[in-house]
Amino acid sequence: MSYDDVEIEDMEWNEELQAFTYPCPCGDLFQITKDELRLGEEIARCPSCSLYITVIYNIEDFTGDSKKSVEQSKQQPVAVA
Repeated sequence: MSYDDVEIEDMEWNEELQAFTYPCPCGDLFQITKDELRLGEEIARCPSCSLYITVIYNIEDFTGDSKKSVEQSKQQPVAVA
C-alpha cells in the first residue's frame, strides 16, 4: 500500500535528478523519471526509506511528447546553400 496518492501537478521537476520529486516524511524526496512515466510506471520511490507514493497522471501527456518532437523534427525546413 502506498504512503499517499499524489497528482503529477503537485510534484516538482528536479533538473539535477532529471526526475519529478515530492517531499518524503523521512526528509528525502520521492522520485520518478519521465521515462518511467512513459512506460506507465506510477510508483515514485524514496531512495532513503521504504515509503513510496502512487503518482496520478495522464500517460498520454508523456507518450505524446516523444511523438510530437519526432514529428516536429520531420517538419522543419532545411536550408539549402
